[in-house]
Amino acid sequence: MISLKEVKVGSFLISESDPAFIVAELGINHNGEMSIARDLISAAASAGANAVKFQKRTPELCVPVDQRLKERETPWGLMTYMDYRYRMEFDRNQYIELMSFAHEFNLEFFATPWDEESLKFLIDIGVPCIKIASASLTDLNLISESAASGLPVIISTGMSTMENIVAAARILEGHQHVIAHSTSTYPCPVEELNLSMIDVLKKQFNCIVGYSGHESGVSTTVAAVVLGAKYIERHLTLDRAMWGSDHAASLEPQGFTRLVRDIRIFEQAIGDGVKKLYPSEIPYLEKLRRIK
Repeated sequence: MISLKEVKVGSFLISESDPAFIVAELGINHNGEMSIARDLISAAASAGANAVKFQKRTPELCVPVDQRLKERETPWGLMTYMDYRYRMEFDRNQYIELMSFAHEFNLEFFATPWDEESLKFLIDIGVPCIKIASASLTDLNLISESAASGLPVIISTGMSTMENIVAAARILEGHQHVIAHSTSTYPCPVEELNLSMIDVLKKQFNCIVGYSGHESGVSTTVAAVVLGAKYIERHLTLDRAMWGSDHAASLEPQGFTRLVRDIRIFEQAIGDGVKKLYPSEIPYLEKLRRIK
């Protein structure tokens, strides 16, 4: 029996006593290209991530009517925003191919649905959990339908008030879920990270607490683990200079590798809090302690 302080995502258990579950958020950094998506999955695996996450939208449901015909410059030339959003989406066969590719590396594969149709799509292809974006935290119907799926639900809490978080958390009572602290600025200045919220969320909600970061660098994300975050999510890109809105707030493969390494070093160093005399200390005790 899995308790509410444990969340099972595929073959991984997220709990207070297990290593942090580290997710490479690939989002839309693939720029609609399968080859880039596959390279990102490979990079996530090489870095030591536990999972990769994409984003799934149904453009006709997500794009406001007044934005649909607005033109924008893209790597594929000038196109309407609606055409651009379609250009960025992968279809069912592509998702299944990418999921299979991720599984070859023992990576869990899931995505953020931005609408109910996308949620149904993800459930149908067999994702192990549902991630709700900060932008959708107040979409209580989407959260309710996600919980009704029976899958674990992870919610990010950027651009939100405590009242927003409480309303979303109330829907998830009795379901496996994670509440991830986040600040939705890309990239986020360090003075707005407010990592103390991790402890606040741990004290207020009976669930696993995580952290979804959008800052530059890795040290503050490691600090989130020190403060108790057990679910960690950072954007991964092949090149921060690539075209697209999320690349500047992403880590390149080398940075993501350092992040995973430093988190795992901390997890080894934290110990169990029980004072003991280690065998490696004995020679120094014999040599240095005057009164035994």
